[in-house]
Amino acid sequence: MRITTQRRLAALGATLALGLAGITAGAVGASSATAAPPVQAPVAVAAATPHQWLTGYWHNFDNGSTTLRLREIPAAYNLVAVAFADADPTKTGAITFNLATTELKGYTVAEFKADIDAIRAQGRKVILSIGGEKGNVIVNSPTAATNLATSTYALMQEYGFDGIDIDLEHGIDADNLTRAMRELRTLAGPSLIIGMAPQTIDYQATSMGYYKLTKNIADILTIINVQYYNSGAMMGCDQKVYSQGSVDFLTSLSCILLEMGLRPDQVGIGVPAVQKAAGGGYQPLPNVVAAVDCLEKGTSCGTFVPTKKYGPIGGVMTWSINWDATTNYALATTFGTRLNTGGTPTTPPTTEPPTTAPPTTEPPTTEPPTTEPPTTIPPTEEPPSGCGDLVGWRTSTIYTAGQYVSHRGTTYQARWWTQGQEPSATTINGPWRAVGPCDSTPPPTEPPTTDTCPAPWNASTVYVGGATALVDGVVWTARWWTLGDKPGASQWGPWTAGLPCA
Repeated sequence: MRITTQRRLAALGATLALGLAGITAGAVGASSATAAPPVQAPVAVAAATPHQWLTGYWHNFDNGSTTLRLREIPAAYNLVAVAFADADPTKTGAITFNLATTELKGYTVAEFKADIDAIRAQGRKVILSIGGEKGNVIVNSPTAATNLATSTYALMQEYGFDGIDIDLEHGIDADNLTRAMRELRTLAGPSLIIGMAPQTIDYQATSMGYYKLTKNIADILTIINVQYYNSGAMMGCDQKVYSQGSVDFLTSLSCILLEMGLRPDQVGIGVPAVQKAAGGGYQPLPNVVAAVDCLEKGTSCGTFVPTKKYGPIGGVMTWSINWDATTNYALATTFGTRLNTGGTPTTPPTTEPPTTAPPTTEPPTTEPPTTEPPTTIPPTEEPPSGCGDLVGWRTSTIYTAGQYVSHRGTTYQARWWTQGQEPSATTINGPWRAVGPCDSTPPPTEPPTTDTCPAPWNASTVYVGGATALVDGVVWTARWWTLGDKPGASQWGPWTAGLPCA
């Protein structure tokens, strides 16, 4: 969570370049004439959850702040991120966890597991964070993605973790991390918590890896807490540059995420607990309270005023619980009250109903899952009658773009890679396209064509959600605002393939 002065200066330079180019998406009270069009959301914004998160990182090391047992963490922290997992040197993408018993003054694995059980019994959650300033997990292939998913799930079973926090600060492969998170979701079920803690630079352009990853997993993402520190000045959603350490910095940059299609309860504010916890960008607690009030209620704003009152946002994150302990938990006291985190949290809703059962509270005693997702489990529902030779949709089967299935009397075609997401004619932005009612004739081996041909795709053209472009004779439709992302370059990208052009 700490970065060097050189990296902060590099981030500042990149930000100013982006500001001149005018490619940051956003919406704001007094918008700039050069502002890019508002980003179209791939998923609808749903109502906020009945609670907010106070997320804190717990040190599995001694850095001179203080060392703690998990049992000593105040109840106000209802989401505890254990920092950090280790990269498995024998398997690319896989992770391990090694409790620093010596550094933590004799804290044993048995005590650690018992403390996790006790926290979860209170309705709070514990997740395992990967990355940080010094840690790096490389997920750059489908195999590495599967390794991350299966190793994380195995650690969830062994220790009782509720999910994963992505804090990779050395660059990411958005497509393969997407694959990893979806495979992990399939293994763990809808109760899985996925958190992220990107840096501010990661949302200064739609081409950034974390921007793409956020879009790709918006339907299963629990909370994203951008680190609003250690960055220098950055550009807000109004394409104006704001200095770190101010209310405007927190609100204008949070607006980028709130306007890119996330639910408000998925967006949190990440701040250092004390000045020593960061190289720069520390905010006095009243500033952070004012930023939350500004985003939620439109009050206590600085010069930046959002165009809307977003209602309850996801909450606040801090680096770290250990640093907060050095002030007798001033941050926990302030935000435990402001966010009302004393209640029992529930898992944020997803845009699709759950299709698999959640994992049990106690870690199972069976062996960890295999590295390959199952594909032979019997379907949960028999294919509807009248669908000819068309195979019925199966929860456990992986489908790729273009494949057809039948489900509840309707034929569907996969838009992109998907597993475990039930076809639904009412879900416009999901992975399935409703073709029509089943009949005795299976879908043609060659897809139908259209005589409405849009202009060829142009790398310098801005496309908003719903816009079309032609590539290699196929009509592609933009899922959200995009510039320079070629259709078909990524299965989780901003484009959906349609019909060939006649």
